[in-house]
Amino acid sequence: MQRTDTLSCGYKIIQDDSAFCFGIDAVLLSAFTRLKKGDRVFDLGTGNGILPLLLNAKARDLKSAHGAGDCHFTGLEVQKKAAEMARESVKLNGLSTEQIEIVEGDIKDVRGAFPAQCADVVVSNPPYMLPSAAKANSTDEKTIARHEVLCSLDDIVGAAKWLLKSNGSFFMIHRPYRLQEIFSALEKYRLTPRCMQLVYPKIDQSPEMVLIEARPNYKPDLKIEAPLIMYENNDEYTRNFKLFSKIE
Repeated sequence: MQRTDTLSCGYKIIQDDSAFCFGIDAVLLSAFTRLKKGDRVFDLGTGNGILPLLLNAKARDLKSAHGAGDCHFTGLEVQKKAAEMARESVKLNGLSTEQIEIVEGDIKDVRGAFPAQCADVVVSNPPYMLPSAAKANSTDEKTIARHEVLCSLDDIVGAAKWLLKSNGSFFMIHRPYRLQEIFSALEKYRLTPRCMQLVYPKIDQSPEMVLIEARPNYKPDLKIEAPLIMYENNDEYTRNFKLFSKIE
């Protein structure tokens, strides 16, 4: 069943409870992503379009505060239903395709769909789990969103490298237990990790998410940001987390 939710940035988004609804990882990735005026931004596996909406709002706020903004966002999504919902959300917020364009297509076919080095920024909140962990069939919407049944980590990193300009940046959120694979894929496509931040549920727990920025052929100079702790012991958001994500 479809519903319309209001985001903290003021935009509305259409979601479907039978599909995969966005979570805090999309909010974290949008906060971690850096934008400049005029950037062309691609979201690989956009789902219901949450990242283009959040990033467009971020660009809007930057334009108001610092004269930045005027970015263009392209969301690539393989699932027809999700792509249609994303387009409806764009229209619902009075945004045009000059601001956010949703393209139905396969990440594995990105080389035939878009020219090389056409993006300043690529973002992705990809499926975290290997296909071997999938319990449902490969056509189930939630399974596709959570498991690498239609695209792999290698596909995503390879597509990012194809799209990125030589001075561009790739921002991704993933699971820490797959860091070795992530670094291997980045090295394969000559994307150098530039910045990394681990996200912990609580200060005494293991990290559950990792945010990574990588750049094409960048000098080896990885910066490890301070750990981001989400919750206090009373289960309220920490002050640093609220400042980082701009949510209450």
